[in-house]
Amino acid sequence: MEKYIIRVENLRRDFVVGGETVHALRGVSFSIREGEFVTIMGTSGSGKSTLLNLLGCLDTATAGEYYLDGISVREMSRNDRATLRNRKIGFVFQSYNLLPKTTALENVELPLFYNPSVSARDRKERSINALHEVGLADRIHHRSNQMSGGQQQRVAIARALVNDPVMILADEATGNLDTRTSFEILTLFQKLHREGRTIVFVTHNPEIAEFCSRNIVLRDGRIVEDVQNTQVRSAKEVLDSLPQDSGQ
Repeated sequence: MEKYIIRVENLRRDFVVGGETVHALRGVSFSIREGEFVTIMGTSGSGKSTLLNLLGCLDTATAGEYYLDGISVREMSRNDRATLRNRKIGFVFQSYNLLPKTTALENVELPLFYNPSVSARDRKERSINALHEVGLADRIHHRSNQMSGGQQQRVAIARALVNDPVMILADEATGNLDTRTSFEILTLFQKLHREGRTIVFVTHNPEIAEFCSRNIVLRDGRIVEDVQNTQVRSAKEVLDSLPQDSGQ
């Protein structure tokens, strides 16, 4: 039986701006199954940032339903949404969002501080394992200001993995990186996908869709395209074709 990580039903989000109502989302519906690698694309004003905030439990819809791993989010209190967000979602941001002058290990441990069931020993062990998984075994005690952009984004991905979330939610996760480093990060996302991770990658870059299994396109608050990608490109093959000195 298929398991749905995300189910969105007729989701609407309105904002009142200067006395006028802006309809940011106009009845959006879709589902994402466990193990999918999906891009959500759209230009500025398409509603993708609003949808990102709703999927990430950072905001609630004006109308419609959102189920995350079978749990209805819309009627939840702010505190309950924060707990759900911490347990179920691993965030990866364009700007990394690491704590400055803090080691890779300390950054990765951070989400586990909000989970009282995790002991200090387990917290450290899980964080080290996550850093190994993203290829940073030799950078565990490096501070964020001692690492390149690509290394910082790997720390951010390790932090997203450490709580073993049901979904990784990436917001323009390659947006601040040069070409070679972008493909290093895409290669890592494809590896995580092959291992069974559910990944939702929000982006304005249409090239990213070529490396994912499904693409959802928003325009003016509505879904205008939702297609499977039957010919997923290998980020590793592209990476191997690039000059060695073009990265960070």
